[in-house]
Amino acid sequence: MQNAAHLPSSFPVDHASASTSSTLTLMELGAGPVAVVGVSAAWRKLLMQAEMAAPHLQVAAIEGEHGSGKQTLGRYLFSRSPLKAMLFQRRDAREWLATDADPATLAGFTYLDRVDLLAPPGQGLLLGVLKGLQDRPPGRAVVLASSQTPLRQMAGQGLLLPDLAFRLTAIRFSIPPLRERREDIAPLAQYLLDRLCQRYQQRPLLLGPGTLARLLQHHWPGNVRELASVLETALLEAANGVIRPADLALPDAAEMALAGRPELAPARTGDLSLDAVIRHHVQYVLDLNRGNKLRAARQLQISRSTLYRILGNESLLAR
Repeated sequence: MQNAAHLPSSFPVDHASASTSSTLTLMELGAGPVAVVGVSAAWRKLLMQAEMAAPHLQVAAIEGEHGSGKQTLGRYLFSRSPLKAMLFQRRDAREWLATDADPATLAGFTYLDRVDLLAPPGQGLLLGVLKGLQDRPPGRAVVLASSQTPLRQMAGQGLLLPDLAFRLTAIRFSIPPLRERREDIAPLAQYLLDRLCQRYQQRPLLLGPGTLARLLQHHWPGNVRELASVLETALLEAANGVIRPADLALPDAAEMALAGRPELAPARTGDLSLDAVIRHHVQYVLDLNRGNKLRAARQLQISRSTLYRILGNESLLAR
């Protein structure tokens, strides 16, 4: 089995984050098998590799852009492991290391979110945990580390301890973004729609003429999570059981062309501060959603209160 695996993601089912993500909450219909949806060759290859790796895992890294399905892969590995009767814990890496990172008491599956955000002291703590874990008998604890940035790349740039990067990535699963595996968009969209219709207790919806083509055109910077959000909004907009292209909260062709040509964008104020850049991007997404703040907040993956603070010119960097 290769150490690096490319995974087209399925929908990220996350029971632990139900209170913080309305899109994920809408998809949760109770416990059950982890849904792994896709038809691409990379997806089929990944499933075979996951089946082979799951019974023997102790430490692994899962890398991919936000919304690409890293936790889904973690839960899939968990469901195929000898520890599947134990607890699956999703923890923020920084919080976990600050509270209860004791390798002597580590048990079950621990999914560490965003290890790429660890500061040097936290990296040292995690390295100590992994060193302690290797001295314990296998089959009692598994650590899965998720990252939006390739960990070996970070080590090469001096942003991550090399020893930590090598320990985490001895087995590494890399999830390609949705825009690189468009053959998976159609089955993912159908799966997501079916789950949404169940959640809303509606009869099945159909994709009208041109709707699938519109989904295939989009760049999907938010990956599967963005697809879920767009379809959720479309379900509420749809009439007569049909989702039309106009029901999709996506930029039109002209807006997409403008997004790909920053030199054609409206002139900026000259303020290059990070706060200004954040406000500019938020306003851009809000414009794409025709002023709908709820849609914009979902696509930006922030709360509406955070959106209001940004639009009110309140600095986020001071928090």
